Amino acid sequence: MTAAKPETLLITLTGKDRPGVTSAVFGALAGAGLEVVDIEQIVLRGRLVLGVLVTAPRNLARVRAAVVDTARALGMDVDVETGVGDNKARGAGRSHVTVIGLPLRAAAMATVAGRIADAGANIDRIERMARYPVTAIDLHVSGVATDALRTVLAPEAAAHGIDIAVQPANLLRRGTRLIVMDVDSTLVQGEVIEMLAAHAGCEAEVARVTEAAMRGEIDFAESLRSRVSLLEGVPASALDDVYDAIELAPGARTMVRTLRRLGYRFAIVSGGFSQITDRLAVDLGIHFSRANELEIADGRLTGRIVGPIVDRAGKAAALREFAAEIGVAEAATIAIGDGANDLDMLNAAGLGIAYNAKPMVRDAADTAVNVPYLDAIMYLLGISREEIVAADAEAGIVTPAPPV
Repeated sequence: MTAAKPETLLITLTGKDRPGVTSAVFGALAGAGLEVVDIEQIVLRGRLVLGVLVTAPRNLARVRAAVVDTARALGMDVDVETGVGDNKARGAGRSHVTVIGLPLRAAAMATVAGRIADAGANIDRIERMARYPVTAIDLHVSGVATDALRTVLAPEAAAHGIDIAVQPANLLRRGTRLIVMDVDSTLVQGEVIEMLAAHAGCEAEVARVTEAAMRGEIDFAESLRSRVSLLEGVPASALDDVYDAIELAPGARTMVRTLRRLGYRFAIVSGGFSQITDRLAVDLGIHFSRANELEIADGRLTGRIVGPIVDRAGKAAALREFAAEIGVAEAATIAIGDGANDLDMLNAAGLGIAYNAKPMVRDAADTAVNVPYLDAIMYLLGISREEIVAADAEAGIVTPAPPV
């Protein structure tokens, strides 16, 4: 036999926010011997919405009168409703649906909310994760399995030019994780090998092969050997010039800095070159680094790779190795990449994120982020822009203020 759901009283106040509203409401309820079942409160542009769910009082009329008198004294509107139970057990499946737009238009949110409703799911809570430089909204959704919800919403992301990430609502979203990132066109802007090729006068040729490899049209290892062969004779000092010219993806330092504070571990795994990635790891405070090593003899590149090539399978193997080394389950890892050689790594991770990726990679990954800010990935982890800015301010780091 199951216990009957308790009778409850829902009190909803709306009006101008001010200190003491919550205190006044509970002061009005204090003498009735009620138990608190649930509380929700939000403030939008100084307007407060407070919902309080308590066990139903025996002296309902007196409690209702006390609440109405309190609301009147505060200059607020109030609704008091009796019912049964709370908002638990809406059916199988609880998910976080994170919507990111640049901008995020009302039409897009209407479609997202409509598809969720059509699927038979319910939006239990909505909260803003960021309003600048992108708008990010997190919806707590229940009633439909995460995979089914992801399938329903994926076409709408493409149709409206927004990002929609659907993840299960479980402890892994909050747990300490390992983040494994690709480097070229992910952690840094552009392709290092093309920057090196500029020193050999063959940048355009290398760029064509790189693009085909990232689309998955040719074998990565084969393409890498052919491109590296064109670098024969380039002075080793060109590596220093290239490193000095590298531009990180916007938000890269912010993401690494913030998540390190929370105990996250980082790794970079690249089909590029250790002479660059090892220095990046030191510069950013990244824990693990793996990439191909360019052979150097007599101060010049020989056009060959030393040792085995870090290819598509090698990236996935590195993720598993790093996770095992620090005792993190593969389900608690996040992989971020943009090209076909990242696919095995994205599939091996608990959460695979295609970042400004090629179409075939976006289609295969768990979710995609297409805005040009790497730190937007933190919104998928439940970390808001306000929390990031506050943590930086506490550390004495000044971040750009949003436009008024």
